[in-house]
Amino acid sequence: MIAVSTVYLKEEQIRKIETLGYELIMKDENLENSPKVNDAEILVCYNPFANLDITKMSKLKWIQLTSIGIDQVPLEQIVERGIVLTNNKGGYSVPMGEWIVLKMLEIYKNSFAFYMQQQNKSWEMRKDVYELYGKKILFIGTGSIAKEAAKRLAGFETAVRGINTTGRRVQHFDQCYKMDELSFVVQNADVVVISIPYTNETHHLINDEILRLMKTSCVLINVSRGSVIDEGALIEHLKQGRFLGVALDVFEEEPLPQNSVLWEFERVLITPHNSWMSEMRNVRRFNIIFENMKRYANNMDLQNIVDLKKGY
Repeated sequence: MIAVSTVYLKEEQIRKIETLGYELIMKDENLENSPKVNDAEILVCYNPFANLDITKMSKLKWIQLTSIGIDQVPLEQIVERGIVLTNNKGGYSVPMGEWIVLKMLEIYKNSFAFYMQQQNKSWEMRKDVYELYGKKILFIGTGSIAKEAAKRLAGFETAVRGINTTGRRVQHFDQCYKMDELSFVVQNADVVVISIPYTNETHHLINDEILRLMKTSCVLINVSRGSVIDEGALIEHLKQGRFLGVALDVFEEEPLPQNSVLWEFERVLITPHNSWMSEMRNVRRFNIIFENMKRYANNMDLQNIVDLKKGY
């Protein structure tokens, strides 16, 4: 079986995969079609699709993504061909769960103000710090990232609620609601975390109407995709003085343009799509890739198959 990978792998990792019976072709994300590439049955990648035409890969049966999100993938072609799509669900959930809790604490403890005081060598006690204890946390999306964050919040004695498609119960959440209950549930939340996959249905899910329903003192955190929030509407609400703090790791346009007004709000914490990063990222990513390649070689069910009807 020929497999093409645009993912950097160490020599020992390559040999480990080849022991499963694969002929592994190593490329980078600028992958282009060639007779050898077009003959591949498996593609392991993040986003080579700007240069790669998968319609020319007549033997392609399975794509293993290194991302959780799938918005970069030519889904129509995949559905039409019946290609199996798997993602890296769970591979980045631990660092992202930690990042979510970090941003809650940074905002409630007003860390940014203290960092500025340190730079100015200013010794000034502040009263505008708050407790995370007892706060009502709402996760919009209850997948692996949200579960890792919810697990870590247990020690803070918060009330953790989640919203998913059906309202199904999920471990580490005190209560879950259906998506059509969002307008009601969001009104009582002290912290709103957006961790839902980006699809056509979730585009601008957090719009002016939903933002208006949130508490003025609400903390808003987004680790999903920038376009789940109507960024223009968010900016207008920030101008009105709403939100105790907003932490954004993702944006409608990335990199975030230097002329974006989001840079200018003191109560907006910006990171460059960095929440997934950790020293363990490559280890977990390879483990998922290898496990699935082992399963594929042995005609077993693959892990993390994306439900293309739902988009995740």
